[in-house]
Amino acid sequence: MEFHFDNIIGNSKAIRDVLEMVKKVANTTATVLITGDSGTGKELVALALHAHSDRKDKLFLPVNCGALPETLLESLLFGHMKGSFTGAFANQEGLFEKARGGTIFLDEIGEIPSHLQVKLLRALEAKEILPIGNTTPRHIDVRVLAATNRNLSKEVEAGQFREDLYYRLNIMEIHIPPLRDRPEDIPLLVEHLIKKHNPELKKGFKGVDGEVLRILMSLPWKGNVRELDNVIEHTMILADGDMITRMDLPAVVTVSGQEHPGFTLCLKDALRNFEKQHIVRVLEQVGQDRREAAKLLDISLSSLYRKIEELDIT
Repeated sequence: MEFHFDNIIGNSKAIRDVLEMVKKVANTTATVLITGDSGTGKELVALALHAHSDRKDKLFLPVNCGALPETLLESLLFGHMKGSFTGAFANQEGLFEKARGGTIFLDEIGEIPSHLQVKLLRALEAKEILPIGNTTPRHIDVRVLAATNRNLSKEVEAGQFREDLYYRLNIMEIHIPPLRDRPEDIPLLVEHLIKKHNPELKKGFKGVDGEVLRILMSLPWKGNVRELDNVIEHTMILADGDMITRMDLPAVVTVSGQEHPGFTLCLKDALRNFEKQHIVRVLEQVGQDRREAAKLLDISLSSLYRKIEELDIT
């Protein structure tokens, strides 16, 4: 079964769990912390939360907290008054006010400077902000979503992130696992990306052949979906015909695929190898508790026993 929800695409249990959480918390006012490696699609989850909330007809304003100097970030978020600093030639409304009734998405929240963490905490707790150069707080009505690729709990332990802010942000957490942990999502992602890029590139690709799919499913994808998207677009620009073959792939991809342990050109064998490796990994995770493993794999206990026998798992 294919799961396709606001461009969050996959059929793995991990993605189904993400989508289920999105559906449960979207139409609430809860602050949500979205975690995951760079390139996993954290902003897509934030957009889905906004699009399925009561605030969907209002603004969704994203800001990358690590992309701006500290002074500019403070002014962008909270606004400033005329004359409050050099270059402040007029009063400026911040994003917390501009997003009134809507949603503000604070990407890379772990990068926010310590003194801005204090101001952000007040915005979350008291629903008010203080623009630079102003002494009168302003009430705000905005839902805050945040995202990070850092382990904020460890940042708290190291004294790099305020504990009270962490708990205020982490009322609900949605974690997006890396693509290497859910290769079964790659076929659907590849299909989606080809459909997305065909009109942009004026191409007519129908898909990839089995060998290409096996190579793509064997790679570690350190850049996650963003890296996969880059490879697909790069390949489509240079390739001809209507099917992407191994000869069309960038050399670095085919070399990586050949070196991957257990590489095979046969799609049936490749899928069997992946299924075996995945079940072994889950069994190790739960200390060989087969009943618990069956729950995590979302199959019956009898099906798990059958697969263990068929795949010769010891």
